[in-house]
Amino acid sequence: MDAFIIHGGRRLRGTARINGSKNAALPILIASLLTDEPCVIQNVPNLRDINTTYRLLEELGKTVTVSGKSVTVGFRRKLKTKAPYEIVKQMRASILVAGPLLARFGNVRVSLPGGCAIGLRPIDIHLKGFEAMGAESHTEQGDVVLATEGLAGRTVRFSFPSVGATENVMMAAAATEGVTSIENAAREPEIEDLADFLNKMGATVTGAGGKRIRIEGAARLSGAKHRVIPDRIETGTYLCAVAAAGGDVTLKEAVYEHLEALIAAMRKAGAKITKVPGGIRIVSSGRPKPVSILTKPHPGFPTDVQAPWMAYMALCRGKAKVRETIFENRFMHAAEMLRMGASIVVNGNTATLRGVPDLSGAEIMASDIRAGAGLVVAGLAAQGTTKIQRVYHIDRGYERIESVFRRLGANILRVKE
Repeated sequence: MDAFIIHGGRRLRGTARINGSKNAALPILIASLLTDEPCVIQNVPNLRDINTTYRLLEELGKTVTVSGKSVTVGFRRKLKTKAPYEIVKQMRASILVAGPLLARFGNVRVSLPGGCAIGLRPIDIHLKGFEAMGAESHTEQGDVVLATEGLAGRTVRFSFPSVGATENVMMAAAATEGVTSIENAAREPEIEDLADFLNKMGATVTGAGGKRIRIEGAARLSGAKHRVIPDRIETGTYLCAVAAAGGDVTLKEAVYEHLEALIAAMRKAGAKITKVPGGIRIVSSGRPKPVSILTKPHPGFPTDVQAPWMAYMALCRGKAKVRETIFENRFMHAAEMLRMGASIVVNGNTATLRGVPDLSGAEIMASDIRAGAGLVVAGLAAQGTTKIQRVYHIDRGYERIESVFRRLGANILRVKE
């Protein structure tokens, strides 16, 4: 397995270009199941989860042709309606194939994704959405089985604004004649990007980005060409890294409006962040002021930036709290940061940090994508040498993160163990 070796304490300077959003690219690629016509998706990042999605699409009957950042998904044979456990277990987003396949073929069988390092992440909200549209569901031998004699446009009300459930119901509704209304929908920018793609395919989706989404489905959807939005979580991670390590960096193609809650908190802590033509600039020096945050669904503070933020606040001049309201087990990075000299006490869903003047390098281990990114931020800011193991977690969500930071002046290497 690969590991990162970071000789920390170096300020970051220069320009970095933000990749396409993983969390937008995944559902858009899967939405290609709604048609037999070719779909061309541009600005797709090269990540483990994206490659797993290619395998899943090919297993179901699609062809996938990759040329740089452009991906063409075409037709090879009649689609299968079963997603196998061997692929689904590698990526929970695989459950998103349920919506397109159920709408097109009236039945689908998807292996249950199982547990997740950061929490249970149940799919009951997905299933209740499909049931509201006229499907029946049950579990059988570790699979969830969905069937319908025909979905119908209905009002679907979510108990929680789940991103995945919103995307799944949107895709099903796009291929269902009639009007479907999603109440208490997720509001993330990735939802808006999926809506743009579905509109290009022939559906009529309005209200994406708000609490109520209206989808007027079409009997037949066509192929489409689409460019994926920049990755706001990658952007947030790099902002936290520059803030923690210090420096002056411009992030090209970063979208300021996608991260207003994070940027407001960082400015309160003392970082200077400005919107510039084509991106965002951050200038940071010195220890931050303590700022407490509460993770919330968008447009609140993003849970996926909580770990990088914690690495930043570990250096604050005072005491700060981080309260996690989205996932029940998302503080596993705290124990690793303790090994680096951070002062963190976790009590339930709240972590209390008492800032220290410096972090020190240590041998640590990534437990999931975002926890691993937080450890990279900590390593860049720390004095001495940090070794991060199990970086395959990080590779699921960040394209060669070490190369980006090296270009900004960091001393970070990928090594084979």
